[in-house]
Amino acid sequence: MPQNSSLHFAGVDAGGSHSEVVIVDRELRVLARVRGGAAALRPDNAREVAGGIAVTLGRARSEIGIRTLEAVVVAAAGGGRAAERKALTEALEECRVAGRIAVVGDGEAALESAFGSKPGIVLVSGTGSIAYARDAAGAVRRTGGLGWQLGDEGSGYALGRAALGAAGRAADGRGPATSLLERIQSAALAADLEELIRWAQTASRADIAALAETACDAALEGDPVARELVESTASDLCAHVIALLRQVDSPAPTDIALAGGLLAPESPVRNAVVTGLGRVAPALRVVNVAVDPALGAATLAARL
Repeated sequence: MPQNSSLHFAGVDAGGSHSEVVIVDRELRVLARVRGGAAALRPDNAREVAGGIAVTLGRARSEIGIRTLEAVVVAAAGGGRAAERKALTEALEECRVAGRIAVVGDGEAALESAFGSKPGIVLVSGTGSIAYARDAAGAVRRTGGLGWQLGDEGSGYALGRAALGAAGRAADGRGPATSLLERIQSAALAADLEELIRWAQTASRADIAALAETACDAALEGDPVARELVESTASDLCAHVIALLRQVDSPAPTDIALAGGLLAPESPVRNAVVTGLGRVAPALRVVNVAVDPALGAATLAARL
């Protein structure tokens, strides 16, 4: 049934593997949730990302029978830099997606979802990786989020790339035998090593990041090489948090939420991160909240 009698606000979680749109009313009740394509922001793709977001917003509006949105906040992977935020904002304004538009970093929406306006830390590991903290004074700081070439240690891409490398070393005897070789060949639909080589040469960042799930499955089934990769990934993510704690003013936040596909409840990376944080930052408490960046962005939109 059309719902044009109320104001409507949208939040967009624009990530490296997919995007998600949530539309809420003024009471922050979720009216629509629609998944879209990858929408990570780079210096050269603001118009492309804006076009994809506009299409997904259109699908969400159609789902509940509304024509306009009062405000949209896009929480974009890659949105931590001012130039990229400005470019995406302008491109979205050209698409006329809403009366008011703002672009923020994905971690800011995750903080909103997990803690509202309270202090806290959010560690995010999906295709990329980043950590955000809000202190008692409301100041927000971040570590990571430097992109797959300069950083993103502890991310799905980094784990997938490490697993692919371990498979290659096993194939020609430079490394220990591992089930990762057979598993990755299967995931890539490669009949043999030659086909896997060809696949790897043209694989996208998202394709490589998807291999993180393969590595996690192998680790859960006891593959020693995969387990070592998972532990290394967790160590890199803990390093994000330790660096962040050095930046925040005292008193430091005491609560941390974990978000992103690589830190989902069933992930061995999450278990290793929780164990690692217990060693290196015992004052932190891992809170079991569902971090929903799209809903966090929608909440920010309602405040615009």
